[in-house]
Amino acid sequence: MEENKNNTSLDTAKVAEGHKSGFVNIVGNPNVGKSTLMNDLVGERVSIITSKAQTTRHRIMGIVNTPEYQIVFSDTPGVLSPKYKLQESMLGYSEGALTDADVLLYVTDVVEDPTKNAEFLAKVAKEKAPVLLVINKIDLLKGGQGELESIVARWKELLPNAEIFPTSAKEHFNVTSIMERIVQLLPVNPPYFGKDALTDKPARFFVTEIIREKILLNYDKEVPYSAEVIVEKFDEKQGAIHIMAVIYVERDSQKGILIGKGGSKLKKVGIEARKDIENFFGKSVYLELFVKVEPNWRNRENKLRSFGYIE
Repeated sequence: MEENKNNTSLDTAKVAEGHKSGFVNIVGNPNVGKSTLMNDLVGERVSIITSKAQTTRHRIMGIVNTPEYQIVFSDTPGVLSPKYKLQESMLGYSEGALTDADVLLYVTDVVEDPTKNAEFLAKVAKEKAPVLLVINKIDLLKGGQGELESIVARWKELLPNAEIFPTSAKEHFNVTSIMERIVQLLPVNPPYFGKDALTDKPARFFVTEIIREKILLNYDKEVPYSAEVIVEKFDEKQGAIHIMAVIYVERDSQKGILIGKGGSKLKKVGIEARKDIENFFGKSVYLELFVKVEPNWRNRENKLRSFGYIE
Protein backbone atom coordinates (compact mmCIF):
# COMPACT_ATOMS: atom_id res chain seq x y z
CA MET A 1 0.00 0.00 0.00
CA GLU A 2 1.09 3.59 -0.64
CA GLU A 3 0.57 4.50 3.01
CA ASN A 4 3.08 1.93 4.24
CA LYS A 5 5.04 4.66 6.04
CA ASN A 6 2.00 6.03 7.85
CA ASN A 7 -0.38 3.90 9.89
CA THR A 8 -2.62 6.00 12.13
CA SER A 9 -4.88 3.30 13.56
CA LEU A 10 -4.95 3.19 17.37
CA ASP A 11 -5.40 0.23 19.67
CA THR A 12 -6.00 1.92 23.02
CA ALA A 13 -6.41 -1.42 24.80
CA LYS A 14 -2.65 -1.97 24.42
CA VAL A 15 -1.62 1.47 25.73
CA ALA A 16 0.36 1.26 28.96
CA GLU A 17 -0.97 2.96 32.08
CA GLY A 18 0.68 6.36 32.51
CA HIS A 19 1.58 6.43 28.80
CA LYS A 20 3.11 9.73 27.68
CA SER A 21 2.50 11.50 24.37
CA GLY A 22 3.33 14.95 23.11
CA PHE A 23 4.24 17.24 20.25
CA VAL A 24 7.86 18.37 20.14
CA ASN A 25 8.28 21.14 17.59
CA ILE A 26 11.67 22.11 16.16
CA VAL A 27 12.06 25.75 15.11
CA GLY A 28 14.90 28.12 14.28
CA ASN A 29 16.56 30.08 11.51
CA PRO A 30 17.59 28.49 8.19
CA ASN A 31 20.64 26.23 7.95
CA VAL A 32 21.27 25.69 11.67
CA GLY A 33 20.80 21.91 11.47
CA LYS A 34 17.13 21.43 12.38
CA SER A 35 16.62 18.61 9.89
CA THR A 36 19.84 16.84 10.92
CA LEU A 37 18.71 16.98 14.55
CA MET A 38 15.20 15.80 13.66
CA ASN A 39 16.48 12.77 11.77
CA ASP A 40 18.87 11.89 14.60
CA LEU A 41 16.12 12.12 17.22
CA VAL A 42 13.66 10.09 15.14
CA GLY A 43 16.28 7.55 14.05
CA GLU A 44 14.99 7.69 10.47
CA ARG A 45 15.64 10.01 7.55
CA VAL A 46 12.34 11.89 7.33
CA SER A 47 13.70 15.37 6.47
CA ILE A 48 16.03 16.16 3.58
CA ILE A 49 19.42 17.61 4.46
CA THR A 50 21.65 19.80 2.32
CA SER A 51 24.08 22.61 3.03
CA LYS A 52 21.68 25.06 1.38
CA ALA A 53 19.31 27.22 3.41
CA GLN A 54 15.51 26.90 3.07
CA THR A 55 15.69 23.18 2.35
CA THR A 56 12.57 22.36 4.37
CA ARG A 57 9.36 23.81 2.94
CA HIS A 58 6.70 21.91 4.87
CA ARG A 59 6.08 20.99 8.47
CA ILE A 60 7.20 17.37 8.57
CA MET A 61 6.34 15.02 11.44
CA GLY A 62 8.53 12.15 12.58
CA ILE A 63 7.13 9.84 15.24
CA VAL A 64 9.07 7.92 17.90
CA ASN A 65 7.26 5.07 19.65
CA THR A 66 8.03 2.92 22.67
CA PRO A 67 5.57 1.05 24.90
CA GLU A 68 5.85 3.92 27.41
CA TYR A 69 5.63 6.99 25.16
CA GLN A 70 5.03 8.51 21.75
CA ILE A 71 6.91 11.63 20.64
CA VAL A 72 5.60 13.48 17.61
CA PHE A 73 8.52 15.59 16.33
CA SER A 74 7.90 18.37 13.81
CA ASP A 75 10.62 19.78 11.57
CA THR A 76 9.69 23.25 10.31
CA PRO A 77 11.03 25.62 7.64
CA GLY A 78 13.69 28.08 8.73
CA VAL A 79 12.38 31.42 9.96
CA LEU A 80 12.82 34.16 7.35
CA SER A 81 11.40 37.44 6.07
CA PRO A 82 9.09 36.35 3.24
CA LYS A 83 9.88 37.58 -0.27
CA TYR A 84 7.05 35.71 -2.01
CA LYS A 85 3.88 33.79 -1.13
CA LEU A 86 5.62 30.41 -0.82
CA GLN A 87 7.87 31.84 1.90
CA GLU A 88 4.80 33.33 3.62
CA SER A 89 3.40 29.81 3.80
CA MET A 90 6.72 28.46 5.09
CA LEU A 91 6.81 31.11 7.84
CA GLY A 92 3.24 30.17 8.74
CA TYR A 93 4.37 26.58 9.44
CA SER A 94 7.10 27.87 11.78
CA GLU A 95 4.83 30.28 13.64
CA GLY A 96 2.12 27.61 13.89
CA ALA A 97 4.62 25.34 15.61
CA LEU A 98 4.69 27.79 18.53
CA THR A 99 1.00 27.33 19.25
CA ASP A 100 0.67 23.56 19.67
CA ALA A 101 3.97 22.42 21.21
CA ASP A 102 4.19 20.41 24.40
CA VAL A 103 7.96 20.94 24.19
CA LEU A 104 9.67 23.46 21.91
CA LEU A 105 13.17 22.90 20.54
CA TYR A 106 14.72 26.18 19.42
CA VAL A 107 17.79 25.34 17.35
CA THR A 108 20.64 27.77 16.77
CA ASP A 109 24.34 27.20 16.09
CA VAL A 110 27.72 28.57 17.14
CA VAL A 111 28.09 30.94 14.16
CA GLU A 112 24.62 32.46 14.00
CA ASP A 113 23.92 36.03 15.10
CA PRO A 114 21.58 35.59 18.12
CA THR A 115 19.64 38.76 17.20
CA LYS A 116 18.66 37.40 13.77
CA ASN A 117 14.85 37.34 13.41
CA ALA A 118 14.45 38.99 16.82
CA GLU A 119 10.66 39.21 16.42
CA PHE A 120 10.29 35.43 16.20
CA LEU A 121 12.75 34.96 19.06
CA ALA A 122 10.65 37.29 21.24
CA LYS A 123 7.66 34.99 20.62
CA VAL A 124 9.76 31.99 21.70
CA ALA A 125 10.73 33.84 24.89
CA LYS A 126 7.04 34.17 25.78
CA GLU A 127 6.34 30.45 25.28
CA LYS A 128 4.48 28.76 28.10
CA ALA A 129 5.63 25.30 26.97
CA PRO A 130 9.12 24.17 28.06
CA VAL A 131 11.81 25.46 25.69
CA LEU A 132 14.99 23.49 25.05
CA LEU A 133 17.61 25.67 23.36
CA VAL A 134 19.89 23.57 21.20
CA ILE A 135 23.20 25.27 20.34
CA ASN A 136 24.21 23.09 17.41
CA LYS A 137 27.51 22.62 15.52
CA ILE A 138 29.78 22.95 18.57
CA ASP A 139 32.23 20.74 16.64
CA LEU A 140 33.04 23.91 14.65
CA LEU A 141 34.28 25.83 17.69
CA LYS A 142 37.96 26.71 17.63
CA GLY A 143 38.13 28.67 20.90
CA GLY A 144 37.40 25.77 23.25
CA GLN A 145 35.33 25.88 26.42
CA GLY A 146 35.70 29.63 26.90
CA GLU A 147 34.12 30.39 23.53
CA LEU A 148 31.23 28.02 24.23
CA GLU A 149 30.61 29.57 27.66
CA SER A 150 30.42 33.01 26.05
CA ILE A 151 27.83 31.80 23.53
CA VAL A 152 25.78 30.10 26.26
CA ALA A 153 25.83 33.28 28.39
CA ARG A 154 24.52 35.35 25.48
CA TRP A 155 21.65 32.97 24.88
CA LYS A 156 20.76 32.87 28.57
CA GLU A 157 20.10 36.60 28.31
CA LEU A 158 17.87 36.17 25.29
CA LEU A 159 15.96 33.07 26.46
CA PRO A 160 16.30 33.06 30.26
CA ASN A 161 13.68 30.34 30.78
CA ALA A 162 15.17 27.89 28.28
CA GLU A 163 17.27 24.85 29.14
CA ILE A 164 20.44 24.95 27.06
CA PHE A 165 21.98 21.93 25.29
CA PRO A 166 25.30 22.46 23.47
CA THR A 167 25.11 19.89 20.67
CA SER A 168 26.60 18.50 17.51
CA ALA A 169 23.76 16.74 15.71
CA LYS A 170 26.16 15.76 12.93
CA GLU A 171 28.43 13.99 15.46
CA HIS A 172 25.49 12.79 17.63
CA PHE A 173 26.99 14.67 20.59
CA ASN A 174 24.52 15.36 23.45
CA VAL A 175 21.50 14.29 21.36
CA THR A 176 20.75 11.47 23.82
CA SER A 177 20.56 14.03 26.66
CA ILE A 178 18.03 16.07 24.67
CA MET A 179 15.94 12.96 24.07
CA GLU A 180 16.00 11.99 27.75
CA ARG A 181 14.87 15.47 28.79
CA ILE A 182 12.05 15.45 26.23
CA VAL A 183 10.74 12.15 27.62
CA GLN A 184 10.79 13.65 31.14
CA LEU A 185 8.76 16.66 29.97
CA LEU A 186 6.11 14.74 28.00
CA PRO A 187 2.56 14.95 29.40
CA VAL A 188 0.58 11.81 30.21
CA ASN A 189 -1.58 11.12 27.17
CA PRO A 190 -2.65 8.20 24.98
CA PRO A 191 -0.86 8.03 21.60
CA TYR A 192 -2.02 10.43 18.89
CA PHE A 193 -0.98 8.08 16.07
CA GLY A 194 -0.77 4.32 15.63
CA LYS A 195 2.17 2.83 17.52
CA ASP A 196 3.78 1.66 14.27
CA ALA A 197 3.52 5.09 12.58
CA LEU A 198 6.69 6.84 11.47
CA THR A 199 5.18 10.03 10.04
CA ASP A 200 1.95 11.80 9.17
CA LYS A 201 3.00 12.13 5.53
CA PRO A 202 2.04 9.71 2.72
CA ALA A 203 4.64 7.80 0.73
CA ARG A 204 4.36 10.17 -2.25
CA PHE A 205 5.58 13.05 -0.10
CA PHE A 206 8.92 11.35 0.57
CA VAL A 207 9.37 10.65 -3.12
CA THR A 208 8.96 14.37 -3.86
CA GLU A 209 11.36 15.30 -1.05
CA ILE A 210 14.05 12.88 -2.24
CA ILE A 211 13.83 14.21 -5.81
CA ARG A 212 13.87 17.80 -4.53
CA GLU A 213 16.94 17.02 -2.43
CA LYS A 214 18.80 15.82 -5.53
CA ILE A 215 17.85 19.05 -7.31
CA LEU A 216 19.21 21.07 -4.38
CA LEU A 217 22.45 19.11 -4.49
CA ASN A 218 22.99 19.22 -8.26
CA TYR A 219 22.04 22.79 -9.19
CA ASP A 220 23.05 26.27 -8.06
CA LYS A 221 21.52 29.72 -7.77
CA GLU A 222 17.77 30.07 -8.30
CA VAL A 223 16.97 26.73 -10.00
CA PRO A 224 16.56 24.61 -6.81
CA TYR A 225 14.37 27.24 -5.15
CA SER A 226 12.16 27.62 -8.24
CA ALA A 227 11.58 23.87 -8.51
CA GLU A 228 8.62 21.94 -7.14
CA VAL A 229 8.04 18.20 -7.54
CA ILE A 230 4.65 16.53 -7.93
CA VAL A 231 4.18 12.74 -8.11
CA GLU A 232 1.54 12.05 -10.74
CA LYS A 233 1.78 8.25 -10.66
CA PHE A 234 2.67 5.92 -7.79
CA ASP A 235 1.90 2.36 -8.84
CA GLU A 236 3.10 -0.02 -6.14
CA LYS A 237 3.17 -3.75 -6.70
CA GLN A 238 4.59 -6.52 -4.55
CA GLY A 239 8.23 -6.11 -5.50
CA ALA A 240 8.40 -2.85 -7.41
CA ILE A 241 7.07 0.71 -7.68
CA HIS A 242 6.47 2.66 -10.89
CA ILE A 243 6.72 6.40 -10.21
CA MET A 244 6.05 9.25 -12.61
CA ALA A 245 6.99 12.70 -11.30
CA VAL A 246 6.87 16.20 -12.76
CA ILE A 247 9.38 18.89 -11.80
CA TYR A 248 7.87 22.37 -12.16
CA VAL A 249 10.07 25.43 -12.68
CA GLU A 250 9.18 29.06 -13.33
CA ARG A 251 11.02 29.84 -16.58
CA ASP A 252 12.05 28.13 -19.83
CA SER A 253 15.70 28.92 -19.09
CA GLN A 254 15.43 27.02 -15.80
CA LYS A 255 13.88 24.07 -17.64
CA GLY A 256 16.88 23.97 -19.98
CA ILE A 257 19.35 24.07 -17.11
CA LEU A 258 17.47 21.37 -15.23
CA ILE A 259 17.40 19.01 -18.21
CA GLY A 260 20.99 19.70 -19.31
CA LYS A 261 22.66 18.90 -22.61
CA GLY A 262 21.05 15.81 -24.09
CA GLY A 263 19.10 15.30 -20.85
CA SER A 264 22.31 14.50 -18.93
CA LYS A 265 21.57 16.58 -15.82
CA LEU A 266 18.03 15.30 -15.42
CA LYS A 267 19.25 11.73 -15.91
CA LYS A 268 21.77 12.21 -13.08
CA VAL A 269 19.03 13.50 -10.77
CA GLY A 270 16.86 10.50 -11.68
CA ILE A 271 19.61 7.96 -11.01
CA GLU A 272 20.48 9.46 -7.62
CA ALA A 273 16.83 9.82 -6.60
CA ARG A 274 15.90 6.30 -7.68
CA LYS A 275 18.67 4.83 -5.54
CA ASP A 276 17.44 6.65 -2.42
CA ILE A 277 13.79 5.87 -3.13
CA GLU A 278 14.65 2.17 -3.46
CA ASN A 279 16.47 2.31 -0.11
CA PHE A 280 13.53 4.10 1.49
CA PHE A 281 10.88 1.60 0.36
CA GLY A 282 13.04 -1.51 0.09
CA LYS A 283 11.75 -2.21 -3.42
CA SER A 284 12.98 -1.78 -6.97
CA VAL A 285 11.80 1.49 -8.52
CA TYR A 286 11.13 2.57 -12.09
CA LEU A 287 11.28 6.38 -12.01
CA GLU A 288 10.21 8.69 -14.83
CA LEU A 289 10.94 12.43 -14.55
CA PHE A 290 9.44 15.23 -16.62
CA VAL A 291 9.99 18.99 -16.49
CA LYS A 292 7.27 21.60 -17.02
CA VAL A 293 7.19 25.40 -16.78
CA GLU A 294 4.66 27.00 -14.41
CA PRO A 295 5.38 30.76 -14.50
CA ASN A 296 5.71 32.51 -11.12
CA TRP A 297 4.17 29.57 -9.22
CA ARG A 298 5.76 30.67 -5.92
CA ASN A 299 3.55 33.79 -5.93
CA ARG A 300 0.32 32.23 -7.22
CA GLU A 301 -2.11 31.22 -4.50
CA ASN A 302 -3.96 28.69 -6.68
CA LYS A 303 -0.71 26.86 -7.53
CA LEU A 304 0.47 26.92 -3.92
CA ARG A 305 -2.85 25.39 -2.92
CA SER A 306 -2.58 22.66 -5.56
CA PHE A 307 1.01 21.97 -4.47
CA GLY A 308 -0.14 21.54 -0.85
CA TYR A 309 1.25 24.72 0.71
CA ILE A 310 -2.11 26.34 1.43
CA GLU A 311 -5.13 24.50 2.78
